[in-house]
Amino acid sequence: MTPERIRKILDEVKSGALSIDEAMNTMRELPYEDLDFAKIDHHRELRTGSPEVIFCQGKTPDQVVQIIQAMLPKGNNILATRANEDVMETLKAIFPNGQSNKAARVFFIKQKEIIPPPHKIAIVTAGTADIPVAEEAAVTAELFGNNVDRIFDVGIAGIHRLYRELPRIRAAKVIVAVAGMEGALPSVLGGLVDKPVIAVPTSVGYGANFSGLSALLTMLNSCASGISVVNIDNGFGAGYLASMINKL
Repeated sequence: MTPERIRKILDEVKSGALSIDEAMNTMRELPYEDLDFAKIDHHRELRTGSPEVIFCQGKTPDQVVQIIQAMLPKGNNILATRANEDVMETLKAIFPNGQSNKAARVFFIKQKEIIPPPHKIAIVTAGTADIPVAEEAAVTAELFGNNVDRIFDVGIAGIHRLYRELPRIRAAKVIVAVAGMEGALPSVLGGLVDKPVIAVPTSVGYGANFSGLSALLTMLNSCASGISVVNIDNGFGAGYLASMINKL
């Protein structure tokens, strides 16, 4: 969409030929910003409710820096996921107002406050080893304007630990269940709660775990209802989906 086209739309709104809602629908398809190596979708929030997120894996530190510099003037919160050590150190040096979560491998810059909905998202892990993926989900959900209740190391190997935390888990509007090994936690939770459960398989486990494949298949084959499943180690995807559900 050219600047001339934008001016025409604004003129049509002023003249009454076009309503504000109609103009907004038309402008949802405004162009991206072309950085040559990346095309920044500045209007994703207008279309989907959430701004674009930077997936750092495969990008150089300089590329991530340029993307963030292009996004900053828009005033949105900025989230960069799967940041390795080189990317993280570069971002912390250039953007001192940003924050990092080393365990989750995320870097974020908070530019605006978002009023959270009244209900919380419960993020539950089977074991301590699943916390990095859970933290990626938690940081994502918090940056998109949600209150998160972290409940870690309550897997079914000691199921009494899970039962003790059920009041907290049941108080949430949506639950993210993160588990490796055989990945049974979401199925158990699905039979105990009346809230949607987002299952996240992790690559934690011994050989026959096949780097998370066994947990993924367990979750996909769950006999409990109300469970959705994201990809292996996809904490971001789970946190994003939980945020959407929590804001309905």
